[in-house]
Amino acid sequence: MIKITPISKFTKSLALKYDYLPYMIQRYLDFLGEKQTLAMLEANEKPLIPSLRVNTLKISINKLVEKLENNGFSLKKVKHLPYGFRIIKAPKNIGSTHEFLYGFYYLQKIASMFPPFILNPSPEDLVIDMCASPGSKSTQLAQMMKNKGTLVVVEKNKNRIDALEMNIRRMGVKNSIIMNFDAINLGSLNLKADKILLDAPCTGEGLIREDRTRKKSRNFSDIITMASIQKQLLQSGVRNLKKKGQLIYSTCSIAPEENELVIDEILSDFPSVSIQKLNTQYGVSGFTEYNNEKLNPDLKFSQRFFPHIHDTIGFFLCLLQKN
Repeated sequence: MIKITPISKFTKSLALKYDYLPYMIQRYLDFLGEKQTLAMLEANEKPLIPSLRVNTLKISINKLVEKLENNGFSLKKVKHLPYGFRIIKAPKNIGSTHEFLYGFYYLQKIASMFPPFILNPSPEDLVIDMCASPGSKSTQLAQMMKNKGTLVVVEKNKNRIDALEMNIRRMGVKNSIIMNFDAINLGSLNLKADKILLDAPCTGEGLIREDRTRKKSRNFSDIITMASIQKQLLQSGVRNLKKKGQLIYSTCSIAPEENELVIDEILSDFPSVSIQKLNTQYGVSGFTEYNNEKLNPDLKFSQRFFPHIHDTIGFFLCLLQKN
């Protein structure tokens, strides 16, 4: 059940100070508490440090780091991600170097690198990326598959296919099939996948550090609309997963309605699906209670990333398995 807390004077003062819609601040206070909310609001005022993923299909990690550092760039390795680096210093546009044009690296947010990394597809797998454009996660999946197996790359929006195809070509991906259709209708392909990645369309309220318009561009009704789409996509993904297959769900939203509540409903609808406990804690545990209502206790194994804790965008991920 969705509950909306009345907006307090304190909420209105924070909304005015940080230039948010008041309902957003009130919700943060409700599910994060005052201390965490204030810390996150401050962190969102700081620009996101850019980051890159080395494309090991074309170059070794050490070789690329050497090339960029010789050109005056300063990089800092990201914990857990062997090919992920923060760009601490850039003497010129990092998106216009020869190395970028050759496809030696992809400019990718750190949190965005974790879903493919955790899904960990093998070269023998049939893998589906359900909402793929512009291709950051698709090209990472191909990299992890060593350009083998089969990677089905799905994108609903025809206008985004060109960017997706360009990135797949630039990164040297050879094991992919690009398909322009709505992944809600995934069953029409008559495929059963070993691994599925669903980086679901969302309100994007975790992106405020790089897009300040997100402070006022979405209403609560948008959250509810997106949650409905996310459930349909996730249902489609689960139905088209092999037995013992795995699906990772992610969003760049911090709204529980788009994350834990979506997963909780899917677990109720599909008794054969379970949340997988990760060997490593990458973020903080997902919520197992919201609006004084208990959710599936295994949601503690889902993971959240916050700007004030992890110096990333706001992000959510959860690994599911079909038993």
